[in-house]
Amino acid sequence: MAVASFSRVMRPATPAKIVQEWFEEHDREFKVLPWPPNSPDLNPIEHLWDVLEKQVRSMEAPPHNLQDLNDLLLTSWCQIPEDTFRGLVESMPRWVRAVLAARGGPTQY
Repeated sequence: MAVASFSRVMRPATPAKIVQEWFEEHDREFKVLPWPPNSPDLNPIEHLWDVLEKQVRSMEAPPHNLQDLNDLLLTSWCQIPEDTFRGLVESMPRWVRAVLAARGGPTQY
């Protein structure tokens, strides 16, 4: 029985052979979820990137170097309210229903 689920957040839809083999060896621990081929917006992380970008763009002073950018991103990520994460996860059933109703076409999400 799988203890945790794993969903890829980025392509490739077919991971490297070594990654596939690792998940095969650990199939009792992880259930690998299928990659949604035409629905990247069904991944909650995409919406979190939007939240993060808005927070960063609202800063008064832009970062001057990579370290400043890294610090700013980390600080901004930590300031995203827990309710935002929870809301995205809890809204997933609505997103899926909307995509199914639209037969894979555009939705409000």
